[in-house]
Amino acid sequence: MFTLLVVSVIWAFSFGLIKGNLTGVDSNFVAFARLFIAALVFLPFIKWKKIQTKTAIKLALTGLVQFGMMYIAYLAAFRTLKAYEVALFTIFTPIFVTLINDAFMKHINLLHLAVALITVAGTAIIEWESIQTPAVWNGFLLVQLSNLCYAFGQIYYRRLMAQHPELKDQDVFGYLYLGATVITAAATLFTTPFNTLELHSKQSLTLLYLGVVASGVAFFLWNIGARRVNAGALAVFNDLKIPLAVAVSLLVFGESANLPRLLIGGGIVIGALVINEWLSKRNLVKITG
Repeated sequence: MFTLLVVSVIWAFSFGLIKGNLTGVDSNFVAFARLFIAALVFLPFIKWKKIQTKTAIKLALTGLVQFGMMYIAYLAAFRTLKAYEVALFTIFTPIFVTLINDAFMKHINLLHLAVALITVAGTAIIEWESIQTPAVWNGFLLVQLSNLCYAFGQIYYRRLMAQHPELKDQDVFGYLYLGATVITAAATLFTTPFNTLELHSKQSLTLLYLGVVASGVAFFLWNIGARRVNAGALAVFNDLKIPLAVAVSLLVFGESANLPRLLIGGGIVIGALVINEWLSKRNLVKITG
């Protein structure tokens, strides 16, 4: 659980960095650059001979969806949304996480769904007015596509690795980035105006940070943490970065937010996590309907 908390803090800074430092850079190129850098970080750790071809393909396809397709949609949303709006609209990721997990399990887990709904309610309180702005709906739909891809990848990776207990995360994670790099490279070739593409030093450093830390190390730690908690706790941590992102915007990037709503919404999200863990320890997590 501590691992997921650390990653949530790292990602809370990413929204402001992307909006502040990478505005004007083609979003598909940004997706490709950060995932390509992340792939370079993890390629040396791949156990090529240890992993069967079928499993390697599944891992690459998982990364293609969870990281590649997710980033294409996610970064495109910054064209029409402010950084805090992108963060806010990821509140629906827990719903996708629980529904996809239940679909794989072929049942409905009422507790996990309830915890996810509580976290959605808590994060929605923080910036309720922005949800009602008509101009943001295009970006909203892009973020939901991003949420769906990311949620599916988390759940599928957990299930795939559970089928191969002999494999360690560091042995296989490079395959995920390879799959993600392939699809973002294809998107970049079709959309990026290379003749006008210029990066100044701050943008280059931002891409390097996002590739090595936010995309590389953070996604690796996140998928490890996702395997160690139940679906309800995973749903909560998918939303915890939102109040954290608002806090970072206030304290670091100088943006304004409704402080009472931040405190109330953040408190609800943390409360949902506490409730989920308390019930899990008492073997109540398997309540189904």
